[in-house]
Amino acid sequence: MKLVIASDIHGAAEGCQSLMREIDRLHPDKIVLLGDLLYHGPRNDLPADYDPKHVIALLNEHSSHIVAVRGNCEAEVDQMVLDFPCMAPYNTLFDPSVGATLFLTHGHLYGPGLHNSVRNMPRLGPADVLVYGHTHIKVDEIHEGIRCFNPGSVGIPKDGSRSFAVYEDGVFTHCLL
Repeated sequence: MKLVIASDIHGAAEGCQSLMREIDRLHPDKIVLLGDLLYHGPRNDLPADYDPKHVIALLNEHSSHIVAVRGNCEAEVDQMVLDFPCMAPYNTLFDPSVGATLFLTHGHLYGPGLHNSVRNMPRLGPADVLVYGHTHIKVDEIHEGIRCFNPGSVGIPKDGSRSFAVYEDGVFTHCLL
């Protein structure tokens, strides 16, 4: 199973366009979006490349391959313009090649408590992975016995670099845009 995992686009059109080029190059089975897709939110500055209408068009081109969850900036109006479900608080994907469940969430309802994510760990087995966004900071570490992975942010990175991740057969890789 090959996934491209991205979070926190926040309406940044150039960042999303770069992500789409990587998706076209990588040909993943699924695109996982961890929320905060269109709106920059009241706590963030407006991205220099803010153009949510362009982001809508870019994402909708890939709607049949997207698995998404709701971020703290999503609203019902976002679901009205996006052609894929984006309002679930979490989702899961099972990777039979490694026997692990990926628990997909934004990080404001479920999270490890790292870098401003909420501290509310879901019940996961030792092989499972908590995959979350929200903090705009890349993470790959074991926390309370569970692997926690954050791809960073496409639109408003808070660690200096726009990023996404690739997951393939149990291996996570951070990738810079």
